Amino acid sequence: MQKDIRASFNQSFSQEKYQDFLADLNKATQDSIEFRVAETPVFVPKSLKDKLISTCESIIDVISQDDFKAKTEKAIPVHQNVPNENNHTSFLAIDFAVCQNEQGDFVPQLIELQGFPSLFGFQYLLSETFQKHYQLPENYDFMFNSFDRKAYIEEFYQLIIGDSKPENVIILEIYPEKQKTRVDFEVTEKLIGVKAVCLTKIIKEGKKLFYLNEGVKTPIDRIYNRLIFDDLTNFPNLKTDFNLTDDVEVEWIGHPNWFFRISKYTMPFLKNPYIPTCKFLSDYNGEFPENLSEYVLKPLFSFAGTGVKINIDKSDLTSIPDPENYILQKKVKYEPVIQTTDGSSVKCEIRMLYIWQKDEPRPILLSNLARLSRGEMIGVRFNKDFDWVGGSVCFMER
Repeated sequence: MQKDIRASFNQSFSQEKYQDFLADLNKATQDSIEFRVAETPVFVPKSLKDKLISTCESIIDVISQDDFKAKTEKAIPVHQNVPNENNHTSFLAIDFAVCQNEQGDFVPQLIELQGFPSLFGFQYLLSETFQKHYQLPENYDFMFNSFDRKAYIEEFYQLIIGDSKPENVIILEIYPEKQKTRVDFEVTEKLIGVKAVCLTKIIKEGKKLFYLNEGVKTPIDRIYNRLIFDDLTNFPNLKTDFNLTDDVEVEWIGHPNWFFRISKYTMPFLKNPYIPTCKFLSDYNGEFPENLSEYVLKPLFSFAGTGVKINIDKSDLTSIPDPENYILQKKVKYEPVIQTTDGSSVKCEIRMLYIWQKDEPRPILLSNLARLSRGEMIGVRFNKDFDWVGGSVCFMER
């Protein structure tokens, strides 16, 4: 997107540098990183950065309104409603495709959003490792709001641990040692001292929760939640003392209900030039757009791209028994904007990562994540057999 910076980076790139970079990155984990990390960071010009941020702020205007909870009550499945919900989400992740308008300017288009944490620890490490192994422009940064690395960690620590002690806070997952994102748990532990604990290892006594910390039974005051209900469906015979829907005396950092409230369910409420038209399928009352080739069908209750249908016809829509649980969204044309060393170009998606401190009126922008793709679907699992694709980070012009 920045031709001179891209040309300079590609000219200095070599496979040997890339392998050294990966080897250094892999030192952060006991096992090698399972998802593909792209060869390059993404360099974002200020004009696109400003559009990204202004669109995010328009979204925050909606989710910070007093009536947002009332509007999104139906987003939470009855059997997955978790007690003791807080006033607002702790996390906000907003995904954009990088596109071009008719004038040839780079513009964002909203893909989806989540009230759920992303790879805050790993992105910190990834950006640092890129800076260590490559010559990057000094007036570009992966952080926002004048944060430096020390302030980044302090802000993240305050959100996750607050006034508790690190040993009384856990990262909650199901079999964290088997997750592809386990490197993020390991980096997070190094940054703020919080350990990942499997749901099956939680001890419940009345409304109190405990875990064994180096063999010592330790109270849990706060849960940094990285577990979603969809993951639990893969383990139908799981035996646990603690179920997510139990009424327990813990503070959720990333309360599970916000995963549903801020999601594809939110998108029909959003209006902005950089947000494609989106409606609940049930709102069409059978009168669908003629140009269905320009739309994508998405189930509300799915994760990581599962169930998304890109090529649809009217029969796909009329055969759905629960149209209130689907959205029809105008397609977005990703523009291949990042030139590779072989002269081809790849598509890019940018995730803006916000945290929302307790009782603050609005979230703050902390970091970002990028994903590069050659395939029809964005996401590392859809691009594992290509090069110059995978997870990355944006360095944005100050």
